[in-house]
Amino acid sequence: MTQDVTIAAVRAAAGARATLRFEGTRAGIVLDATGLSGRERDALEAAVRAAAAQGWSGEVRVVVTAERVARRLIAVASGKGGVGKSTLAANLAIALKARGRRVGLVDADIYGPSQPRLMAAEDQRPTAKDKVLDPVPTPYGVPMLSMGQLVEPGRALAWRGPMVAGALTQLVEAEWGATDTLVLDLPPGTGDVQLTMIQKHKPTGAVIVSTPQDLALIDATRAIDLFDKAGIPVIGLVENMAGYVCPHCGEVSDPFGTGGAEATAARLGLPFLGRVPLAIGIRTASDAGQPPAAGNGADGAAFHSIAGQVDDWLSRH
Repeated sequence: MTQDVTIAAVRAAAGARATLRFEGTRAGIVLDATGLSGRERDALEAAVRAAAAQGWSGEVRVVVTAERVARRLIAVASGKGGVGKSTLAANLAIALKARGRRVGLVDADIYGPSQPRLMAAEDQRPTAKDKVLDPVPTPYGVPMLSMGQLVEPGRALAWRGPMVAGALTQLVEAEWGATDTLVLDLPPGTGDVQLTMIQKHKPTGAVIVSTPQDLALIDATRAIDLFDKAGIPVIGLVENMAGYVCPHCGEVSDPFGTGGAEATAARLGLPFLGRVPLAIGIRTASDAGQPPAAGNGADGAAFHSIAGQVDDWLSRH
């Protein structure tokens, strides 16, 4: 077989990603896998090997290389649980993707992972190569990793700090391919997971989620203080569950209060990113694995508005 036939076959499979060199009966192929996920990289390598075998009867060596992608981490955090942080993180990731960013989602809430349900990926299990996890795809074009995809459903994780830190590192340092922005859904509070994330992975910025009520805002202020002491910029505050519109009479009520997060942001000199209403449509869509930001309905508008401000912040920093 000729070199020209081999070159044509490999080029058809890999395009400009392949560089070929021939020495006697040996064909050497260097593949540039920059920006590819683990699955895509393996598929490309297999296709190139098969193509080369069609045109070359001698030895074929394939070397895969990749440049390191600069990646920024956005932590979505709260001082306490039950404020809608995970819902905000999922919709923020989808809305940022809609604005052209290559986004991945890490469910860092090790003890209470909910992203597999929110992102309709409960039946997906990540694979690993050389002990590096390969994120799973979702219907919304946002790859993700969650401890909820690595353990049996309903199983409790009774792990101490070092084990949690190790699991978090595996999720963050996975094979994220071309992803340039990772949205991190942190657990509530200011414990081991948050400290590991700050010290080892240094997020670019943090979005703090709170309901308007005073108790939630007290804890949200503690989360802000943690990031401030660690030198992590707080991108801004989001007020969730802000106002309920009765579907029968249209009357607006505020069971959790109103304006508390905006007032706290003003007092601390931080941006206020917006409000997400207490809407049954957001709850039912989230439970069904259909994040509102993925559709064109009114329930997704607040998330896209918040994502627009986060996107602008990223463009300036």
